[in-house]
Amino acid sequence: MTAHRTFTDVMLARSEAEPDREALLLLPDGAQWPQPETVTYRSLDTSARRLAGWLQSHGAAGERVLLLHRSRHRFAVSFLACLYAGAVAVPAPPGGGRAHHTERIAGIVRDTAPCVALTDAALAPEMSRMLAECGHGGTLCLPADVVPAADPWRPPALTPDTVAYLQYTSGSTGRPRGVVVTHANLLANQRAMHEALETEPGTRLGGWLPLHHDLGLVGQLLHPLWLGSTSVMLPAETFVRHPVRWLQAVDRYGITVSGAPDFAYGLCVSRVTDDQAAALDLSRWRTAVSGGEPVRPATLRDFTERFAPAGFRPEAFSACYGLAEATLLVSGGRDAEPDDGCAVDAEALERNLWRAPVPGRPTRRLASCGTAAGCDVRIVAPDTQAVLPEGRIGEIWVRGGGVARGYWRDPGQTTRTFQAVTADGEGGYLRTGDLGALRDGRLFVTGRLKDVIVVAGRNLYPQDVERTVQRVSALFGPGTAFGVPGERERVVVVQELRTRASFDVNLESLATQVERCLTEEFDVRVGGVLLVRPGTVRRTTSGKVERSAMRDLFLRGRIRPLHQRLDGDLSTGSAALAG
Repeated sequence: MTAHRTFTDVMLARSEAEPDREALLLLPDGAQWPQPETVTYRSLDTSARRLAGWLQSHGAAGERVLLLHRSRHRFAVSFLACLYAGAVAVPAPPGGGRAHHTERIAGIVRDTAPCVALTDAALAPEMSRMLAECGHGGTLCLPADVVPAADPWRPPALTPDTVAYLQYTSGSTGRPRGVVVTHANLLANQRAMHEALETEPGTRLGGWLPLHHDLGLVGQLLHPLWLGSTSVMLPAETFVRHPVRWLQAVDRYGITVSGAPDFAYGLCVSRVTDDQAAALDLSRWRTAVSGGEPVRPATLRDFTERFAPAGFRPEAFSACYGLAEATLLVSGGRDAEPDDGCAVDAEALERNLWRAPVPGRPTRRLASCGTAAGCDVRIVAPDTQAVLPEGRIGEIWVRGGGVARGYWRDPGQTTRTFQAVTADGEGGYLRTGDLGALRDGRLFVTGRLKDVIVVAGRNLYPQDVERTVQRVSALFGPGTAFGVPGERERVVVVQELRTRASFDVNLESLATQVERCLTEEFDVRVGGVLLVRPGTVRRTTSGKVERSAMRDLFLRGRIRPLHQRLDGDLSTGSAALAG
C-alpha cells in the first residue's frame, strides 16, 4: 500500500491481484432487504477501462469531466474512468429539486467548463437542460451506463502531481471553490486514515454518505478500494427516511468501520424504535467515526447508552476532524477523551481561553478529535500569526502531504489559504478557518472563525446557541444562529418548525421563549428570531448547517418566515422578509 505513485496504480494492482474480490456491495433503496448488487474488482476495472477509452478518444485527458450520478455504481465507474484516462473528475450533486442545488451545479459548471458530463441514463435529459441553461449547451452529456464503442484504453502518463479531481466545497451562495486534489494528496491522506483509524485490508467499510461529498468519496468509497477491501454503500435517501437501515447494514453485512456527522448519530437515537434496536447486533462495529461537523460529547454518550444492549462499545467511537482542503482527514484516532468530553469554563471559552470549570459557573463540554494524522497541526493567533502554546485557542493551521494544491483558478485565495506563514517564518500552512486548541497533543475544535458571533467583546459559538434553542420546544427541527453586523453585532436565530401547520401553534410565544432562553443562558439580547417551514435551513451533504449562506439569505431578504421578531432596524433593513 506504499509503493504506488498514483491511485490509478493502486486500482490496477488490486484488480490484478484479487479480481474476484468484492469491491462494492450496493444496498438497494427502501425499507426492505432485497438482494444487494455486488461489483468485483475485475468488473469495476473492466467498466472503468471501457469508459476511460471513450474519454481518451474524445480528448478528455487533462480536461475536466463533470460527474452527475445518483447511481453509486455508475459514480464509482465514472470517477475511476477519469483517473484511468488522466482526466480531472469533478463530482457534483445530481440536483434534487431545490433551487440552491441547481445554483451550485451551475456555479461549478461555469467555474470548470467541463468537456463532458457523465450521468445516469434517467438523468441525462434533465442534466442536458441544466447545462444549456448554464450557457454550456454544447457540452456533451453522456449516460455512463450506455457508453458507445471507442478505442481501447491506453495507460496515461501520470505522476503523483497529476490532478485527480476537484472537490467543490459546499455552504456558500457565492462563487464555488474547487479544491485541487492530486494523486499524491489522495495517497497521503489514505495512508493517514489507515494509520489513524487502524483500518484493515479485506474488511468491509462503508455507510450512506453521498459520494460527491469528500467524506463519502474519500472515506467510504476510495479508502476501501485503496485497502483492497469492500465498500458497502447505502443510499443517503434511505438513511434519511429509515435511519435504522444504516445500523442494520452494519449488522447484516459485517461493516467494521463506518462513520457520519454528529447529526446522524442523534437521528438514530431519536428515531430507531426499541423493537428495532433490540434486533440489532453492533458488536462487530469496531470503529464508528464521527466527523464532518462539530462533535457533541452528549451525542456520543446518548448513542452509546441507546445501543449498548445491541453490543455497541463506547471505545468504538473515533471523533475526527478534517476538511476538503486537506483531502479529508486532519486528526483522529482511538485515543480520544471519554464520551462525556472535556469540560471547560464557558465564559473563558467565549474569550478564547481554555480554563478548568469553576463551581457554580456554566461549562461547555468539548470532544477530542484525536491526534494529528500524517500532518503537522499548529494553533495560530489569526491576527498576529503567532504560534500558540497548548491550551490556547486559535485558528487551526495544517501542513502535510494531504493538504491540497489550492483552489481551482483562484491564485489569490490559494495564496491566502494554502500558503500561510507563521510569525516565526514557517510556511506552507493551510489556514482552515476553524478554531481549536491542542491539549496533550489532542485537537479540540471549538468553532468556526467566520461563524463566531462577537457580542460585547465575547465570542459566542453558534453551535452552542443552536443547541440551546433546540431545548426550547419539541416542535423545533434544524436551526441556525449567526451574527448580523452593524453598530453592534446581534444574534439572529432561524429555527425550523417540525410541523407545517402553524395555525394551532402559538408562534409568538415560541419566539418569546427563544429570546428568554438565550438571554438567560448567554446574557445577550437577541436581535431576531425567525420561525420557518421545514427545509428552509440549508445544510451541506454531510449535514453541516450552512450558516454563511443563511446569513446571506437573511441580509438579502430571501427568507420567508412563518413568524418573526426582529429589532426595528433589522426589520427596516430586511423589509422583504415580511413580503
